[in-house]
Amino acid sequence: MSAISIHPIEGIGEVKPGDTLADLLIDRFDFHPLDVVVVTQKIVSKAEGRLVTVGEDPGEHEALVESESVRIIRRRGELLISETSHGFICANAGIDYSNVERGQAALLPLDPDRSARRIRDGLVARTGYEVAVIVSDTFGRAWRKGLTDIAIGCAGISAIVDLKGTSDHMGRELQVTEICIADELAGAAELVMGKARSVPAAVVRGIEPEWFRESSVRAEIVRPPQEDLFR
Repeated sequence: MSAISIHPIEGIGEVKPGDTLADLLIDRFDFHPLDVVVVTQKIVSKAEGRLVTVGEDPGEHEALVESESVRIIRRRGELLISETSHGFICANAGIDYSNVERGQAALLPLDPDRSARRIRDGLVARTGYEVAVIVSDTFGRAWRKGLTDIAIGCAGISAIVDLKGTSDHMGRELQVTEICIADELAGAAELVMGKARSVPAAVVRGIEPEWFRESSVRAEIVRPPQEDLFR
């Protein structure tokens, strides 16, 4: 890989339930073969109608988090760390109140991998190009301050690139190295999207062709409980 470039997709506007995201993206961007399209969870949830009405009572917020969780891991005041049905460990079950109408909350897509496949299929059908799609969301990280965007769903791009069995530049064989490419691409795309610029999608261009394949965040990135040393 010599270089990559990251391009914001601007002018999408407010997404409504029932909108076809592939059409909105194609109308506003000139895609190339082997583009990786990163779209935020927020517009995916809006298009899929994953919006609910919630009042100001903190008890309503807590009840909503519990309804979107398979278990609550930690509580600290109004903050709940929970496990979602997708296997994600995150704050408040990934429920988001930003960039939605007051009194509404956006829930995570029911199946973010399927959401990514649906968008990818629409883009391929309209353009005829091999492209990939990542659905991104903003997560915190244990033991580190600050937020970063990660992949919660993907289609057509490796979620993990497994380097085990290859050699480093000193000739040593790598024993355990697996690179979470989907998360790295999601984080890179966020640099041109931002949190308050109304840019909910971006394209990362220049990715290694061999990274394009069928994939799944849930199957490849979410660590099974039996492998988790910290729960």
